[in-house]
Amino acid sequence: MTIEINNESSIPVDESAILRLATFALDQMHVHPEAELAIVLVDEAAMEQLHVQWMDEPGPTDVLSFPMDELRPGTEDEPTPPGLLGDIVLCPQVASAQAVTAGHSALDEMQLLTTHGILHLLGFDHAEPDEKAEMFGIQGEILAAFVAAESQA
Repeated sequence: MTIEINNESSIPVDESAILRLATFALDQMHVHPEAELAIVLVDEAAMEQLHVQWMDEPGPTDVLSFPMDELRPGTEDEPTPPGLLGDIVLCPQVASAQAVTAGHSALDEMQLLTTHGILHLLGFDHAEPDEKAEMFGIQGEILAAFVAAESQA
């Protein structure tokens, strides 16, 4: 799996933890080992600009996903084909504020948002209640399994 992380924000982030989580999540979703993912961390001004440009909504947001080859989750027997999964853009400042509200660390929030972004790249959405239940259920399962795996490492 090729995962490129580029921190263009002014906030230091544990990029190795984000990389481990992204690798784990893609493996859980049976994404081909030759798939490519880019994760970019930007400041609030850059995120607001992207949010307005792509979603026509004001203010910075926490995460945006830009799918490329429209890959979908694979199975153990049949992983996704190799290809460009796409780009995830994260805003550490927004994530930090959300982490305080949620009562967990900024890194936990960044990992949640990374998982959320990956699921969007794989075609999941949360516009409808049943979609939201499915997406957030998978997101929770991936994060719980990752925490368990990390504690054994």
